[in-house]
Amino acid sequence: MATRSTAHTALAALREELAGDVFAPGDPGYDDARGVFSALPDRRPAVIAQCADAADVVRAVRFARELDLHIAVRGGGCGLAGARVDGALVVDLRRMRGVTVDPAAEAVRVEGGATTGDLDRATRPYGLASTGARAPATGVGGFVLGGGTGRLDRVFGLAVDGLTGVELVTADAERVHAGADNNPELFWALHGGGGNFGVATALTLELHELPEFSAVLLRYPPGSGPDVVRAFREIIRTGPDEVGGAVLYAAPDGVRCGVLLTYAGGGAGLRRLAEPLLALPHTAELTGAEAGRLLYPTGGRAHWSAECLTDLPDELVDVFCTRAQSMPVPGGCRHMLLPLGGAVATGPAAYPVPYREAPWLVHPFARWTDPADDERAVAWVRDAGAEVRPWSTGAVPLGLIGDEGPERVRAGLGAGDLLRLGKVKRRWDPDNVFRFNHNIRPI
Repeated sequence: MATRSTAHTALAALREELAGDVFAPGDPGYDDARGVFSALPDRRPAVIAQCADAADVVRAVRFARELDLHIAVRGGGCGLAGARVDGALVVDLRRMRGVTVDPAAEAVRVEGGATTGDLDRATRPYGLASTGARAPATGVGGFVLGGGTGRLDRVFGLAVDGLTGVELVTADAERVHAGADNNPELFWALHGGGGNFGVATALTLELHELPEFSAVLLRYPPGSGPDVVRAFREIIRTGPDEVGGAVLYAAPDGVRCGVLLTYAGGGAGLRRLAEPLLALPHTAELTGAEAGRLLYPTGGRAHWSAECLTDLPDELVDVFCTRAQSMPVPGGCRHMLLPLGGAVATGPAAYPVPYREAPWLVHPFARWTDPADDERAVAWVRDAGAEVRPWSTGAVPLGLIGDEGPERVRAGLGAGDLLRLGKVKRRWDPDNVFRFNHNIRPI
């Protein structure tokens, strides 16, 4: 480790060189800069470099290597993995939010700090879209490179399936490009391997025509859950790939079941598809963009997980609905059931994304504010996953889990691909500098 005087000199130089801002403990603004999506656990990095461009990222990585600091990367900041970054350098990309659309090529270049909301706002005027995350605040970089599932993946495939290029700053502070014809093995690893191989300063994605998109959120009286889930299951089973959404239990004024039904098309088509759900007695109906924004509450402390399912039999429907009744924190918790299938299942099989064959996944999500609720909220998420594990495929989407141990990382990358990924890690990050993630150890 560097001496205190050496570290002080290097930090002063970084402050001078960076176009963005640098924060260290004790600096005004440090506490605001280190705040993330969940306040659990409390994180105290050694240095936070809020980079303005790729050149800043190179300077920040070089600084960390000179001082023998490990590096954490922050894009949107919604992930749970790698939460404990005490003593590390955080490369904060949130100032790098540029999104450049090429409508003729049906492609988009997205900087490393851009969110799904930024991406949607840029592509919507052209009637184009990519498979974005379900929450607008989710960072595109982490979501895509982690092989995440999003709201349009049944029709367009996983977002990572449309990845055509990545601009990366490596552990040696070098800028490289990865694509099908340029560093192809690294490019393969970035299709699910996340931030293990460097700092992604920009991604290039394919876009798809999406002239219309519609959504409706229906809320039902207590006790309606099993009938609602079965109706939703049938719509997904018989409907086109353009239909998606989620069943969600929430508890703002008592635990109740709701359904978000989405459609890559117009409102009339959505309502035809929704007829079985509309025929059930419901207490509320919300349409348009606001419908999808209620999936994830914000603020305070959070924990979540996911399990991919082999099927959705009636027995499992009952287990899912019963577990929702034990939500520990009214208002902040969600118990969600998400459909996969469609273009997810038919996408490229070569990438390290082993969960794509699962037709459904369960996603318990807890949000709370009182530290006294930590234990029971985390336990509820853990128990919700354990209860459905008899129906699990064994795979898991890494973007929907936190630090759950090396076996879960193996389940999220595929045991057959982990050796190959470890060799790519050895080539690009042999010292495991980028370890605050679903970590792949260099082999």
